[in-house]
Amino acid sequence: MSLSILRPGLLTTVQDLGRHGYQKYGVLTGGAMDTGAARAANLLVGNEEQEALLELTLSGAELLTDGEMLLAICGADMTVTANGERLPLWRPVLVRSGVVIKFGACLSGCRSYLAVAGGLDVPVIMGSRSTYVRGGIGGYEGRALKSGDVLNVKPAGLLSERMKSQLSGEIAESFAAPLWHASHFAIAASLADPIIRAMPGTHYGRFTEDSQKALFGQTYQIAAQFDRMGYRLEGTQKLALASPQELLSEAVANGTVQLPADGNPIVLLADRQTTGGYPRIAQVASVDIPVFAQLKPGDRFRFEVITQQDAERLYLYSERDMRMLKAAISLKVNAS
Repeated sequence: MSLSILRPGLLTTVQDLGRHGYQKYGVLTGGAMDTGAARAANLLVGNEEQEALLELTLSGAELLTDGEMLLAICGADMTVTANGERLPLWRPVLVRSGVVIKFGACLSGCRSYLAVAGGLDVPVIMGSRSTYVRGGIGGYEGRALKSGDVLNVKPAGLLSERMKSQLSGEIAESFAAPLWHASHFAIAASLADPIIRAMPGTHYGRFTEDSQKALFGQTYQIAAQFDRMGYRLEGTQKLALASPQELLSEAVANGTVQLPADGNPIVLLADRQTTGGYPRIAQVASVDIPVFAQLKPGDRFRFEVITQQDAERLYLYSERDMRMLKAAISLKVNAS
């Protein structure tokens, strides 16, 4: 069973939850930008959360199914169709063999995730199947997908087979889907002018008082310079240190907010470098990092200050929700 790439769209790559344990050697983590959507997509087809799946950016991809397969699409709403018929999001969908799946323009969000029961069968490099395009490692030949690529799918597990069996009798012209869904997790892709919660960073106290107030007081816009490495932000007031300082390069994390010399912050994301020498003014809370994955140039947002304790509490709540989703799917399928 396989997926053939008819058109790759703007940027389509194979991702999972990242390459962990190698940052001390200068190897970045990478992985899905919106980990919440990626994890939910895998759970909805009966996979473990870390299985490899497709990350699609903005628009344009077309895929061909070779074999009847169970899939789920989460994240941005890219007006996805199967042989011209609109596919529902945030739920398992059983699709016939020979169906063309098209991703159109984004109605909301920026990145969509397509998981297939069993997971995509690409080589494991340093414990991960995720693609790092700049480094040419992982995923499918270490690069973004191109027309003509064929992605093999691993055998599905027992839970996935039960889902397929339950939907097989309901399949119509192109696909079948249950009534239940996991749309609660769609919030990152549907917010307008969101609030991003963040903690003051290591060097926050070295900035001018006006800059500290501006960081959490003004509205920011995503600049044209945005990719998987990071997002450059534009605000009405530029930020500045209280006095010029030379800093040693230190470790950075997903969601670190750095300030280069031009005074416009940069939010580091999945494909960030492992160290950085710019002053770190803030750190985005883990639960709100997926929101950045769904923002695109021109989108606006504001920062809101929270404590580390608040960020930890929100993270624990989000992990509880993910465990509840996993348990609910298993209960729903096994009880049917």
